[in-house]
Amino acid sequence: MTAAGGMPGAVDRRAAELFDERRNANYRRTSRIFALLMAGQWVFAIAVAILFSPYGWEGKQKAVHAHVWIAIFLGGTLSSLPIYLTLTQPTSALTRNVVAVAQMLWSAVLIHLSGGRIETHFHVFGSLAFLAFYRDWKLLLPATVVVAADHLARQMFWPESVYGIVNPEWWRFIEHAFWVVFEDTVLIAACLLAVDEMRTTTRAQAEVELLSDSERAKSRALNHALDELRTSQEQLVRAEKLAAVGQLAASVGHELRNPLAAVRNASTYIGKRLRESNNGEPRVRQFLDIMDRELDGCAKIITDLLDFARERPIQARPCPLASLAAEAIALVPASRTAIEIDMPSDLPVPSLDRDQFRQVLINLVQNAVEAVDGREDGRVVVRASRLDGHWQLTVSDNGPGVDAEAARHVFEPLYTTKAKGTGLGLAIVSAAVRRHGGAIRLDSSSGGATFVVEWPDAAAGSPM
Repeated sequence: MTAAGGMPGAVDRRAAELFDERRNANYRRTSRIFALLMAGQWVFAIAVAILFSPYGWEGKQKAVHAHVWIAIFLGGTLSSLPIYLTLTQPTSALTRNVVAVAQMLWSAVLIHLSGGRIETHFHVFGSLAFLAFYRDWKLLLPATVVVAADHLARQMFWPESVYGIVNPEWWRFIEHAFWVVFEDTVLIAACLLAVDEMRTTTRAQAEVELLSDSERAKSRALNHALDELRTSQEQLVRAEKLAAVGQLAASVGHELRNPLAAVRNASTYIGKRLRESNNGEPRVRQFLDIMDRELDGCAKIITDLLDFARERPIQARPCPLASLAAEAIALVPASRTAIEIDMPSDLPVPSLDRDQFRQVLINLVQNAVEAVDGREDGRVVVRASRLDGHWQLTVSDNGPGVDAEAARHVFEPLYTTKAKGTGLGLAIVSAAVRRHGGAIRLDSSSGGATFVVEWPDAAAGSPM
């Protein structure tokens, strides 16, 4: 389906806009021509009155003739108003009609100044041709009426000023009128053809523009669909990889947990004996602490892998958020950072999986503490509220915040900005929140970082 067939109304509207724009541009261009022409005719008329009128009318010695003053003042009057209108209102219908009348009156003035010489009568035909530049055939009607009225009146009362003789033939007016009408016929046909051609070209341009717009819209839609398809494919490939990683993680974590427990037991026993027998040697204690710390790190990695690989169904029970937050904070490794709980005393009790939400809080609080670790004014705040049937839990810190690029990926599995880390902590948090029918987002627009957890109000008990 073409643009014209599919959107006829849009094509018609655009074609009308283009036609008006092109017609007004032609009006402005032609008005500028007439502004110059009016000024030029005025200068030319003065020159004719000074150089030619005395001889043309009387054939005597050269002298300043009254026609000089006619050329100066009458010519100025004829030119001033059209020049003003063409410069200030070049597209106005009033301007075009004033120009048409003034131009034909200029023909009358020049014919009079030349004493009715035949050459100046061609100014009438040239003026009609210039008026046709407007492509408005209606302008030729007042112009023709002015010419006819001028010739008829002067033939009756002052024939010498229009024909150069005192007693012209009675049919002279009819002869001149015939040729004017003949030119009018040709010029009217030319104006109508020009306007019709303008309408045709503007409609064709409108169809091309709308077709181009349609093709560009289709191209954008296709590109958008391709982007979505590419994103879906990338997500599918990533999901398949993560599924494989999850299976591998579950297998490896299960296989490593028992040997790691044995190593921890052996390390504890050997460490106890060494601490009893080494008389406090600092190097031994240092290496024992390193072993304990690294074994704890390995245990955490295995726990994260198993938590990520397992899809544990939630077991929702009433769980006060303030006590749950206090319990989670107590399990976060000791730090100088101040951790505050800011919750209303009358906050209702939501229904959720205590173990999973405790892990959510532990991970979020630990991340916040690590973000401000080392700052004397480091501060972490845990808040909760209930609004319009939804719960909101936030963990905020006054650390350096998270840049926009990292914020887009923080909840993706295996993504981390830490030197040491599995990149599974926030992925586990996100999965646990989703199992509760909620969502988590990161807001780092106002300094620091704020993790916002929201979930629907499945059940609520009495206030804490």
